Amino acid sequence: MGELLIYNAGQIFTAAGGPRRGAALAEKTVAAGDALLARDGLIVAAGPRTDVEKLAGADCEVLDCGGRLVTPGLVDCHTHLVYGGSRADEYERRLAGASYLEIFEGGGGIHATVRDTRAASEDDLLSSARRRAEVFLSHGTTAAEVKSGYGLTTEDELKMLRAAARLGKELPLKIIPTFLGAHAIPSEYADRRDDFVALLTDEMIPAVTAEGLAEYADVFCDRGAFNVDETRAVLAAARDAGLKLRLHADEFEPLGGTELAVEMGAASVDHLAVVTTAGIDALAGSDTVAVLLPGTTVFLGSSHFAPARKLIDAGALVAVASDHNPGSCHAASLRTILTPGTTYLKMTPTEMLHAVTINAAYSLGRADRLGSLEPGKAADVAVFDAADVDELFYDWGPTRAWATVADGKVVYRDAPPRFNP
Repeated sequence: MGELLIYNAGQIFTAAGGPRRGAALAEKTVAAGDALLARDGLIVAAGPRTDVEKLAGADCEVLDCGGRLVTPGLVDCHTHLVYGGSRADEYERRLAGASYLEIFEGGGGIHATVRDTRAASEDDLLSSARRRAEVFLSHGTTAAEVKSGYGLTTEDELKMLRAAARLGKELPLKIIPTFLGAHAIPSEYADRRDDFVALLTDEMIPAVTAEGLAEYADVFCDRGAFNVDETRAVLAAARDAGLKLRLHADEFEPLGGTELAVEMGAASVDHLAVVTTAGIDALAGSDTVAVLLPGTTVFLGSSHFAPARKLIDAGALVAVASDHNPGSCHAASLRTILTPGTTYLKMTPTEMLHAVTINAAYSLGRADRLGSLEPGKAADVAVFDAADVDELFYDWGPTRAWATVADGKVVYRDAPPRFNP
């Protein structure tokens, strides 16, 4: 695969040392030098150019950063990248006063995307997801968790996951697939909730695992979606089938989903806008990652942001993700929400950058290979047009990367695709 020497960096933020919690989240992890060498897709060394370039061969490709910030490729650990249709019409309805739950309960929201996704072919889903994934790469994201959840029939959920698998083969964006069949109760099961839970546990999960289409299973445990007992049943079936667990919880109403996630050893519990003290304490005493989604709160016009400072101060593992989806956070990329995320979550730039690199990778079971710039890890790198981390977050405007490197290859150089859902 060859070699790549990245040099003349203004700062190399490594995120080295493993996942971080508490005060360690704010400790700067900066290389003592301006260069990084990748060979055969893996990082060899980071440090002063005079030392690092001695390790490079004569045919080494070079990337002069011109004093720019170098970071690990961003890891987006909560996305809904594959879906059909658009919900732009709902944006104006929300601005006029309709809440997310009101739109959902009236047959819009997730239900609208379900109708569009069911009508789309697998090729249609792949084509639209590819355009979004190209934007992710152009904004410095090199790995993304991708959920199903807009099919809500066995075949349509499989269709979404197959499209995600094909996307990961076509583009250098690393895809981690999650089965989210328990995203909502479809309208045809509105009066037969138990039957839909049985469909999830007895048919959908076995079909997904038979094709090896998902690594994780997820459930939306909240008002208007699945209650705790239903959630437990789906997660237990998924775990028995060999899937690892994730959970949407405490976005609108604290039903006990966070505590359930910790009890069942879930890799993450996501949203947490209204998490309780008991939920925070449970997370602090566990390795379940609290994945915060500030972009969703901003997009929905809510003031209930996840209590990041309480979570961090309690000692919980905290990551941040984009929650890219067609309705409640149509953000072009994870990079887009970093500045408002730090503002509203009251996190420092260093805390936030750890949260979207090494901690996000840890939540996906990838901290041994992604999320930091350390020898032996994948050479996934983002170069931003900023001198250091503080300037990256201070400059709220341009969000594209100057360059993105995946597995030691430059896959994007400041020529942005048009964001088109």
